[in-house]
Parts: sequence; C-alpha cells; structure tokens
Amino acid sequence: MKTLLLIISLTLSSLFSFGQHKLNQLWESKEQLPVPESVLYVPERNELFVSLIDGEGTDADGKGGIAILNMDGSMKNATWVEGLNAPKGMALYKDLLYVADINEVVVIDIITGNVINQIKIEGAVFLNDVTVDSFGKVFVSDTRQGKIHMIQNSKPSLYMSEVPNVNGLKIIDGSLYALAGPELWKINNKQKTVIAKGLKLGGDGLEPVGDGSFLVTCWGGLIYHITADGKINLLLDVEGKMNTADLGYNAKERILYVPTFLNNSVIAYRLD
Repeated sequence: MKTLLLIISLTLSSLFSFGQHKLNQLWESKEQLPVPESVLYVPERNELFVSLIDGEGTDADGKGGIAILNMDGSMKNATWVEGLNAPKGMALYKDLLYVADINEVVVIDIITGNVINQIKIEGAVFLNDVTVDSFGKVFVSDTRQGKIHMIQNSKPSLYMSEVPNVNGLKIIDGSLYALAGPELWKINNKQKTVIAKGLKLGGDGLEPVGDGSFLVTCWGGLIYHITADGKINLLLDVEGKMNTADLGYNAKERILYVPTFLNNSVIAYRLD
C-alpha cells in the first residue's frame, strides 16, 4: 500500500509543478460587462478588446458585441461593435479582427469598427476560438463538433476533425497549438503531438508566455501554467466562485486579462 501511495505521489509531482509562478491581482473592471467571454490585448492601440455574449452562448439574438477597455480596466467604449450574436474568441491580423460567433466568423475593420464580412462555416455548431498565422490563414475551433476549420481568402474548409472538445487555439512559430479537452496539442501538417495532459477541466484560453511555456484557463475557474516540457502548475482555483474564460496576455509586462463571464467583469493579474 505504501509503495502504491509513493508511486501515485511521484506521478503527481512529475505532472504538476507547484510554486514556480504565482498570480497577483492588479485590478478588476468596475463597469458592468454583459457576459465577457474573451479578451484580446492590442499593444499597438494600448487597448483591450472584450467580446460580450450578453445572453446564452448559442442564441442568435443580436445582443452580443465587443467593448474596449483601457489598460487600467476603465471603460473606453462599451458599444464599439454591436449586433453580434454570441461572440467568443478573437484574433487580429493587420487591421482585421476575426471573431467566432456561433456558426460564422465575423470580420471587423478595427479602423472603422464596421463589420465587413460574415463567413459562414457549414455545419458549425459552437465556434469558440480563433487564431491567424503570418500569412493570414484563419483557424477556428468548433468545440461541440470537435473540429478545427481553416479560412483562406474568405473561403472556409475543414482543417482537422476528431479533436475532442477543442477550444483554445494559437499559432506559435508556424505551429498550431490547440486545447483538446484536458490536453494541450501541437499540430503540424494535421498531425498532433500531445504536449501536456491532465487538466482538471477542459481548456478554454491559451496564450504563450514567451519562454516556451503557456498560460491556460479553464472556464470553470482554473488557471494553469504549462512548461515547455509539459509540466502543469495550478496558478488559480476559483471553482464555484467565478469563471475564468478566454484570457488575453501582455507578454512584455506579464499581465493576464481574464474575463469572468457570469461575474460580468475582467480581472488583471501579474504573473510573478
């Protein structure tokens, strides 16, 4: 029995690495944000874009939108983009903002704030996160279908299927990283390598720290740090108190911007 407990202890210690980093809260936004799902840090504008579902995550009700926060969490523009449905993940390529919105990817000109395209994804049910490579190829996850779609020249196609509960996506140095349920995958040429596994809940937001490691949120109220070699460090556990949805990250200042979903705010933490 003691031997078994020792093996379990050693296994857990190799999987979870505690104490390397910690989060210190800097601020919480004061004005009401109706169901914020994703935050995108935009360094060129010194702003935070925040997608607002303002209702249920699958309702095509036209109530959703995107707000802009200043870097101290104060409101800059509560109604920058309106008339969306249930917007979630966002990605920026040049002056174009791509937003996952149930079964389509909405394209917004950030100079004017106007919607300039709505790209329907055939058969999509729950588009969730978006990333763009250096050539302008857009990748979007459909969590409930377990699929990743690609958009090139405004034309969608299926990129990869059988990616269970896929949510957070990020292109890093030409490779596509994806949160597939409780696992972090690296995908090249549609072939996966499992970088880490063992998250308590399915992963939501994914951001590179800048040193080869990653920050991961789970919607249920968990934030993790994952090292480049796959060790998992639990940074924050607020299960039952608030949600931690699709985070934004300022790598230069090591600041996370975490949307709290049903708590209707964004909280900033410094990674120390």
